[in-house]
Formats: sequence, C-alpha cells, structure tokens
Amino acid sequence: MSKMQQKLDEIMTLTKRLQADYPTETNAFLGFLNKAEEGKALSMRQKELINVGLAVAAQCEWCIAFHVQNAVKAGATRDEIVEAGFMAVIMHGGPAYMYMTPLFQALKEFLPNDA
Repeated sequence: MSKMQQKLDEIMTLTKRLQADYPTETNAFLGFLNKAEEGKALSMRQKELINVGLAVAAQCEWCIAFHVQNAVKAGATRDEIVEAGFMAVIMHGGPAYMYMTPLFQALKEFLPNDA
C-alpha cells in the first residue's frame, strides 16, 4: 500500500472510531464540513486548491493526501496543485517548503502518469 493511501485509510479508521465513540461531536464536525463546502462562489476545484495550500501550511500529511486526491478528482492540474503548495510556503516559510515532499508523493499516487 502506498504511503498516501495509507494516510487516507488512517483518516477513515479514525473517523469510524470517533463516530462510534463520540457520534455527537464527530457528526457535528462532519456536518460543518459539508455545509462549508456547499457555498457557490468557489468551485470545488478552487476550494480543494485552497485546502491543499492550507494542508501544506498546517504540515498535515493526512490533510495533504486527502485534499490532493480531492483536487485531482475535481479537475485540478499538477501545476495548480504545486502552485497552491507554494502559496503555503510563501505564508509559512521553510517548514511548509518541506511539506511539499508529501504533496509530490500524493501527486505521484493520485494523478495518473505523474512522474
């Protein structure tokens, strides 16, 4: 299993555990996520590109895997995803720069034919 797919599996495992043990809190959080994504001003591609940048800035490999995969599914290109990552580097500096590593790993796994 690939590293980024493992991160996605870990998200699912955590979510299932939290839903079983803390359904009120978990469902409130997931409901908020769904409502926040319903806005009409930005396309899902744009939202996922923003999320990619925020994931790199937050230094969250799980978030990077999740949002790079979603950005690819929403039609984002490799260059758009990398540029979103660089926007995080501008705002967050060297630590965000290093988290471009899992961003490229996620691109390799989720964007067909990416070298």
